[in-house]
Amino acid sequence: MNLLARIGSLTAAGWLLLLAATSARAQEPSWPPEKTKDAEFSGRKLDIFRHGVRTEWGYEAPQRDTFLVLHPRQAKPNSPLYVVLHSAGHDVHSCLACTSRAGDHDIYHSPPEFFALYLDCRANKGDWWWGSEKYKGPEVCPTEKRVVDTVKWVVKEYGIDQNRVYLCGNSMGGSGTLGIGMRHGDVFAAVKANVPARVEHVSSRMYFAPRTVPAGVTLPDPPIVVDYSAPNDSWSRGHDAFARDMNERRYALFLYWGPFGHANNHEQILKVNDLINSFDWLSVRKNEPYPVFTNASTNDPLPWPGQLTDNKPGQVNAFFRWKTVSDTADSVETQLFVLKASDLRTSFTLPAEATADVSLRRLQRLRVAPGATGRWTFGTASGEAKADATGCVTIRKLRVTAEPTTLSVRLAE
Repeated sequence: MNLLARIGSLTAAGWLLLLAATSARAQEPSWPPEKTKDAEFSGRKLDIFRHGVRTEWGYEAPQRDTFLVLHPRQAKPNSPLYVVLHSAGHDVHSCLACTSRAGDHDIYHSPPEFFALYLDCRANKGDWWWGSEKYKGPEVCPTEKRVVDTVKWVVKEYGIDQNRVYLCGNSMGGSGTLGIGMRHGDVFAAVKANVPARVEHVSSRMYFAPRTVPAGVTLPDPPIVVDYSAPNDSWSRGHDAFARDMNERRYALFLYWGPFGHANNHEQILKVNDLINSFDWLSVRKNEPYPVFTNASTNDPLPWPGQLTDNKPGQVNAFFRWKTVSDTADSVETQLFVLKASDLRTSFTLPAEATADVSLRRLQRLRVAPGATGRWTFGTASGEAKADATGCVTIRKLRVTAEPTTLSVRLAE
């Protein structure tokens, strides 16, 4: 039996022991990363890398880190990338091992047609994803710089579609997903956080209240955020402030909740809230505009901070969808609609219509200066809207129905 066949036949426990031994034997590498092993996992090619630190990351001491790249089942040019941040109870090896078992930390399971990048933060003491433990200010910390540089290196090394890079994580990895992902909308198309362990990290990195974005600091339009958290999970405290800040900044948020605790098994969570996988976050592209829905009439009341024992599931923005029609130097057009019963089977009552403020982000060709006036049409409605200090245009109180209706925005002459 050849080596790859032997590796492929190992149990998860045996596979972890092999990886640990491989890591121990590896010489201390620097940067760029050094491949220490070719292997196979669950019928997919697996590359194991080690590396040291880059001076510009700002680590106080040298360290060694491991990351794993899992290939698609069938390699294709320009494949997307699924990036995973593990919880505090895992390391990179046990994180990947979870994916050999159905229902074990489902967020870790990468789609078979994707490349997947599994990163580690357990090997070096204090090098945690949630960032705000040691680095409480808004400055991007060494761990985050390492993550982003590793993602960029993998994108280039494997010929990844740079417009389809997605970040996800569980618990502490969910905190890191929000904190690292939202600050780097120039890297990630969308992010998904499974029961994120606190929101302080993202709040500090995005200058949420009581902070404000300093003059001269430009934050790229963030990725679309999917977050499912439980009010009966103490790690979820603060989601009221997080949802408020996302709404006030006009950032795209799909938020789901219910009394599922600090769960990681989707089958169990779906029994409580069957919406958590209803938005296709892996279809979002970084090079396409997207609408942001805020102050929606169909949002459920948040259980945070005072209704933590409420057993009723809820959602924010769960029923909105869109389709980009055009994005030119003169105008942007997108169809807006709410889902109908034939689109989504759910225990929730689907609304026939919803009223929301709609902002446009990630415009690719239309350039809107801060304070500029945009003219808009939406069905038979029309008007003007002034861009905010970041150039974001918001149209107030649009009535969105199940019938796709085109929102068109162009600069006033």
